[in-house]
Amino acid sequence: MRLLPISICKPGMRLGKKIFNEEGLVLLAEHVELTAKILERLSYHGIDFLYINDPRTDDVVIPELLSDKTRFAATKVIRSHFRRLMEDSNKKKSVHTGLLSKDFKQILGMLIDDLSEQKDAMIMLTVMQITDHYLFQHSMNVCIYSSLLGMSSGYSRDELMTMGLGALLHDIGKTKIDGQILKKPARLTDEEFDEMKRHAVLGFQMLKDEPNIPLLSAHCALQHHERLDGSGYPRGLKGQDIHEYARWIGLVDAYDAMTTHRVYRPAMLPHQVMDILYTEAGTKFDTAKVELFRDKIAIYPLGVTVILNTGESGIVVDLNASYPHRPVVRVLQNEAGEDLPVPYEIDLSKRLNILIRAVNEFEESM
Repeated sequence: MRLLPISICKPGMRLGKKIFNEEGLVLLAEHVELTAKILERLSYHGIDFLYINDPRTDDVVIPELLSDKTRFAATKVIRSHFRRLMEDSNKKKSVHTGLLSKDFKQILGMLIDDLSEQKDAMIMLTVMQITDHYLFQHSMNVCIYSSLLGMSSGYSRDELMTMGLGALLHDIGKTKIDGQILKKPARLTDEEFDEMKRHAVLGFQMLKDEPNIPLLSAHCALQHHERLDGSGYPRGLKGQDIHEYARWIGLVDAYDAMTTHRVYRPAMLPHQVMDILYTEAGTKFDTAKVELFRDKIAIYPLGVTVILNTGESGIVVDLNASYPHRPVVRVLQNEAGEDLPVPYEIDLSKRLNILIRAVNEFEESM
């Protein structure tokens, strides 16, 4: 299969991977034939890329980090609790029942169990899910990515649980922010941005009083927008004054925000986001953490079309864990743009003179 921007997908193409609905259930199964109406609906719901069947890359399998059972359970818990908190906020209610910690700890245990079975897996664009609120999917993504990085850093299960809870709930304060600000399809005014920034303190205040939520998890919510150089908020903390968990979550939060469709801009691809994060390494983010993150990310996801410095183009069909920026490419077209009768593969980790010149996001031919 191959990964294509939805803007160039055409009716008649078939899905290579299933798409989930807001509740985490399968909305469209693999091999479903796309229609103009389906494409329009998916685009409306913020799906920017699709995995598409292609006979030349049928052997490319995109791994799943979570089982369908875990994904469904996590989606259900996140949606139900966050929606309840939003409603309680509108009613000016604030009730701490202990259910928050009980339910979130249960799904976090499921997430960690699933991820532990493939802790060496690369972070990759794999799940296509429409969502009724950006906050829900974002919270799960940040938890998944943070947990994988924690495993790579040698964290114990207790440490993973504490950081994982902080990651799952890092944006919980946004349930107390006006929904019109959260979903505004344009740049926020200074006043609106100041209101938005309150979510870090609001989240801390909610979690520090929640039974059985570690105080350190609450500090993750408070500190995830702090930056090494003191340019973050809410307290302008610097360097080691920011807890290590919060520094991980802050990095992952920024990455997922840029690689996810937002109401005011489309999703960016991983290599574009990593270029941005590298410019901020050593100032806003820990250089060592950015480097480890880079080594855990499929910078060029399986199935994406790339153009080589030879002028040839092809599809990324395998990853090199030790050299994520140098994947295996199946060359499908020559430098003149003509389809090859017999495609061949180049392992860029062994052919150092060949480079990826660009990601061809707007390839029109199939």
